[in-house]
Amino acid sequence: MNNILNHLEIEQKINRLAHELLENCFEEEEIFIAGISGNGSILAEKLKLILTKNTPQSIQVVKITVNKDEPWSEPISLSVPEETLKNGFIILVDDVLNSGKTMQYALVKLLERPTKAIKTLALVDRSHRRYPIKADFVGLSLSTTLKERVEVDLSSSNSHAYLI
Repeated sequence: MNNILNHLEIEQKINRLAHELLENCFEEEEIFIAGISGNGSILAEKLKLILTKNTPQSIQVVKITVNKDEPWSEPISLSVPEETLKNGFIILVDDVLNSGKTMQYALVKLLERPTKAIKTLALVDRSHRRYPIKADFVGLSLSTTLKERVEVDLSSSNSHAYLI
């Protein structure tokens, strides 16, 4: 197990990602940060904290609940009424972008309503796609083998990312 990001490095990457979002979304009155359940939601909340300190824009976090192993096996749900996102500017967030399966299914759910734009953000991008999705904003791009796995822990005050 190799430590690829320690707590300080993760915090720096999240801070940089938040500022990249500000640079790219400065014209929007309202931004929805849609975090995929688990670390994606935690990351979305951390981004919101930084953004609200640095912009008068309305920032709303939306939690997307999806079965990551079998996203087709149960309905994907949002923490806000779907109508809230109509014509919204949405940032879809997850901790690790690997095959793209989870993010792709979450994206399909968001596309059930008209949106202004959807951008994607991942803390770690492994670049092993099986689905046609890419991250617009990336904290760390990492070359790994297919057998290796990236584990991220954002739930504690000592967050870290490991390559297993």
